Amino acid sequence: MIGKLLRKNTSPARIAGFLLSNFIGLAIIVGGLQFYEDASSLFTSEDSFVKSDFLVINKKVTSANTWDRGSSDFSREEIADLKGQPWVRDVGEFSSADYRVMASVNQGGRGMSTLLFFESIPDGFVDAGGSAWNYRPGEEIVPLIISKDYLTLYNFGFANSAGLPQMSESIMSGIPLQLTLTSEDGLRRKVMQGRVVGYSNRLNTILVPDSFMEWSRRELGSGKSESPSRLIVDVNSPGDVAIKKYLDEHSLEVAGDKTGSSASYLLKVVVGIVLAVGIVITLLSFFILLLSMSLLMEKNRDKLHSLLMLGCPVKDVAAPYIRIVVGVSVLAYLLAVGCSECLRLSYTGALEGLGAEKGGWWFAPAVGLLLTLIMIIFNVRSVRRRVINSFRN
Repeated sequence: MIGKLLRKNTSPARIAGFLLSNFIGLAIIVGGLQFYEDASSLFTSEDSFVKSDFLVINKKVTSANTWDRGSSDFSREEIADLKGQPWVRDVGEFSSADYRVMASVNQGGRGMSTLLFFESIPDGFVDAGGSAWNYRPGEEIVPLIISKDYLTLYNFGFANSAGLPQMSESIMSGIPLQLTLTSEDGLRRKVMQGRVVGYSNRLNTILVPDSFMEWSRRELGSGKSESPSRLIVDVNSPGDVAIKKYLDEHSLEVAGDKTGSSASYLLKVVVGIVLAVGIVITLLSFFILLLSMSLLMEKNRDKLHSLLMLGCPVKDVAAPYIRIVVGVSVLAYLLAVGCSECLRLSYTGALEGLGAEKGGWWFAPAVGLLLTLIMIIFNVRSVRRRVINSFRN
């Protein structure tokens, strides 16, 4: 009876306006987030050891510094200046082995030997947890991470010309490497075993644990402190234009392909704009519903006052309006999620054709649900407050 009495002055046009605007806003937000989840895999490197927001930088080598080896190194002042940039979260230094490294491998009755080089970076920049990426002094096995390009060059360049078999990543990881480490003066020597534990798309080097580098430099190195020639930088967004500007001004360059980072940054900017538009429309729909409820309750002010004076509980008097708020908000959310799924079906085939992998399906709807719940809570509290005020007045 209370519901029938209070719904007489309900304006279907205002409720439909809220439903439409809330649906559009939520559809833009949910659809934009879902598209970002699905498309972001196109621009992130499939590298399980180095995160995509790490950049490896070095100074540009020109003819002017060919005879000055120290000019390509980073000074402490330059590193401090880099750390002070707003887009930098952390900076790690590459440490190089100052001793000779000879690697030998035997397979199928044939063997080969070659000179190698070792580098290390702080363990916080390497996503290889557990015992696979660890070294304790006295151990004979040294874990290695090598560039995938090196294996490709071996398989399709060196192996064919030398009559050696090609090797997959799993086979290469199972073959023990004999490492002969010799000091520069030739007086100190260590023979150890190397084991490849991973391959990197973004690190063009042969990486060893930082703990092994510190130990081996003490045992075989010259003992001299050297400035790093390469740095690994943890940045907020790899494609930020501020990064490119800083690198150009200081004659620095980034190792590897940078197009993915730039495209990823552009995708974030576009999605950010889309989400901002969706949030604005959603906020407008919130105020439309709030205004509609206020006008409706103002028209029924005398009825509300009479019902409360007759002893009707506040929750019963407010219930018809709350049902409108909850029902319309939930309906707008369900329509927005359904629209987002239809949109996803329309572009999934094209993204998969480009090599993208589907993102999670729950994050975007969860954000939409959170926004819907927030709007419901605020509107319900507003309805109850106006019902109480009508009794007081």
